[in-house]
Amino acid sequence: MLCAIMAVVGLVIGAVVMKILEDNRRKRDATIVNNAEAEALRIKNEAIKAAENKQREAMVEAKEAILTARNEWEKEEKERRGDIQKQEHRLQQKEENLDKKTENLEKKEETLQTKLTELEQTREEIEDIKAQQRAELERISGMTAEEAKDMLVQQLVHEVEHESAAKIKEAENHYREESDNLAREIIGLAIQRCAADHVAEATVSVVPLPSDDMKGRIIGREGRNIRTLETLTGVDLIIDDTPEAITVSCFDPVRREIARIALEKLIQDGRIHPARIEEMVEKAKREVDATIKAEGERAVFETNVHGIHPELIKLLGRMKYRTSYGQNVLSHSIEVAHLAGLMAAELGGDVNTAKRAGLLHDLGKAIDHEVEGSHVAIGVELARKYHESEEVIHAIEAHHNDVEAKTLVAVLVQAADAVSAARPGARRENLENYIKRLETLEGIGASFPGVEKCFAIQAGREIRIMVEPEKVTEDQMVILARDVAKKIEDEMEYPGQIKVNVIRETKAVDYAK
Repeated sequence: MLCAIMAVVGLVIGAVVMKILEDNRRKRDATIVNNAEAEALRIKNEAIKAAENKQREAMVEAKEAILTARNEWEKEEKERRGDIQKQEHRLQQKEENLDKKTENLEKKEETLQTKLTELEQTREEIEDIKAQQRAELERISGMTAEEAKDMLVQQLVHEVEHESAAKIKEAENHYREESDNLAREIIGLAIQRCAADHVAEATVSVVPLPSDDMKGRIIGREGRNIRTLETLTGVDLIIDDTPEAITVSCFDPVRREIARIALEKLIQDGRIHPARIEEMVEKAKREVDATIKAEGERAVFETNVHGIHPELIKLLGRMKYRTSYGQNVLSHSIEVAHLAGLMAAELGGDVNTAKRAGLLHDLGKAIDHEVEGSHVAIGVELARKYHESEEVIHAIEAHHNDVEAKTLVAVLVQAADAVSAARPGARRENLENYIKRLETLEGIGASFPGVEKCFAIQAGREIRIMVEPEKVTEDQMVILARDVAKKIEDEMEYPGQIKVNVIRETKAVDYAK
């Protein structure tokens, strides 16, 4: 019980203490609030006073600024009025001057009008005098004014045309002389810098023999060895009293070279019979083909012309065995390339194109005895086939004036071709005509069906025709020989007579095992 009472008493005391503390806290808060309100009122009053002071200061500054601006405006206005007065004074002076000038102009206009009237009267008088004089001149000369004018114009035109023609002729002569001198200088320089040897090509080759006994072995039993060799190569072997030598005669240098190499190999080997002859001829052909390729590459390397198609290189090599009027065509083409390149360098042209066109200009001569057409047309077709440039093709086409030369390269190739051919001893006209006649003779023989090979021998006095035995019978051989002879008589001119020799041979080969 006592404990409960003490607890109640404790609670009452605690409540009283809490109330006292709460009252004290409220009093402190009220004091703080009152102090804060008093401080805020004080700050507010100070701010109002400061604002009023600032306002008064701003009003004073504004009044001072307005006064200053007004003074400046009055000053500027005064200066502007002074300027206006000066401008008015100047305008007044100008107006007075204009009035004076107007008066002077009016006086001058009156004077000019008077003079104009006098001039008009004078002009009318002059026109009357001119009309009288023209009439008098027409009466004296017997011509009207228009006729006299036409006569003077024609005379003037004639004089001008005469003077123009004289000037043009003088200029043409001057430039022609200068161009001729320059051309001679350039060509002479090119010739001096390109010295080429010229060796006349022959149509025979001499093969030395170790002894005269070898002649009999080459002829063979009943002439079968020499006949086989002549048949396979298309040459004419001349075995006469010349000691230790056999002459190989043929207008085609390739055939002659193949026959010479084969004959030398047979003599060196010592075994001479038809089968061995065929083997050696095939080896000689392969050797000549290799030489042709090497010569073509040498020509390209020597002229420094790159990018030529391999087939064109082979055709260039074939020209080593081709002659034109006795001049070696490959040597001629190399020389033309050098000459054209040198002249192009002197004239500032395309040196590489000039060399290329010069080297290929006679390309058609490599196969002109195998293909119908002139060597120019064949060369153009070959160059176009192997994708040469149009400039090179045009130079090939124009080098014999078949078409008009339209480029510098074409003109230079023409000049270089003429220079190379015109060197002393470079060509022989008779030899070229002779070779052309033999080529024509072979072409006639090969134009008939069934002909396998055709060779012109004995300097064109005989044509040897090998036929395919499967296509031409014994009876047809006689008719073929007559037809060939008839065509030769109709299409060719030749001294003496030409023997037509048609050969039909059937062979059977077997091997013993």
